[in-house]
Amino acid sequence: MSYFGRNIKKIRSVKKLSQQAFAELFDLKRGTLGAYEEGRSEPKIDTIIKIANHFSIQIDSLLKNELTVNELLQFKGDLTTYTEQLKREQFAVIPCITEKNSSEYITSYKDAGFIKELPVIQLPINPEKEFRAYTVSNLEMTHHDTGFYPKDIVIGERVPLDIIKKLNNNTLVFSLVDDKLIFRRLYVTKNSITLRADHKNIEDATYTISEVKELWRVRYIFCHRIPEFTDVVHDKIHLIENELEKIWKKLK
Repeated sequence: MSYFGRNIKKIRSVKKLSQQAFAELFDLKRGTLGAYEEGRSEPKIDTIIKIANHFSIQIDSLLKNELTVNELLQFKGDLTTYTEQLKREQFAVIPCITEKNSSEYITSYKDAGFIKELPVIQLPINPEKEFRAYTVSNLEMTHHDTGFYPKDIVIGERVPLDIIKKLNNNTLVFSLVDDKLIFRRLYVTKNSITLRADHKNIEDATYTISEVKELWRVRYIFCHRIPEFTDVVHDKIHLIENELEKIWKKLK
């Protein structure tokens, strides 16, 4: 006695598939599938092989054993159908600025064809937003052996130029400005921005907002080592510096 009919009926039940959907998947008629399930007809060997392969089930198990729901759920096959409109997770495809292509990026950042040729990173983040990856190439964002080192990668979300003034001070950004790509912390004044490095020996770079060609707010970080970004004292000092700067401006 073959358990084929019972098993395919159980597969349909587990996956909530109608007889029509299951039949279309294997080029069968709905009535033929019904006959299999009711034991009124036996399938051809090629049909058995198709079904077994599709659901990653051994042919012997499909024919000779009554499969349990738990067994069906443990099979590595995804038990999906091509007739269902499946919602698969879409990964964002992120062009990556590297040390090798950065010079060309500065001159060709508006060229859609050039952007498509950049190496990419794919991440499970919102694919509807525009992101850019930037490979760190210097030590400007290090401080007492912490921070960002060469070959670390930061992922930035595009900031429309007309809302730069709304960003909080101390925000990590990388920007294309004055024919340079700069990764630093952002400080905004009335009509200008200051890009400040964490390394104390690096001077601030100040530009008018109109000079900014692109600005990307850092959202994600990938490091080549376990970073020490949990320096609470360091973070508090940054906040205090920020508040003192605001007070100083008011006193001027």
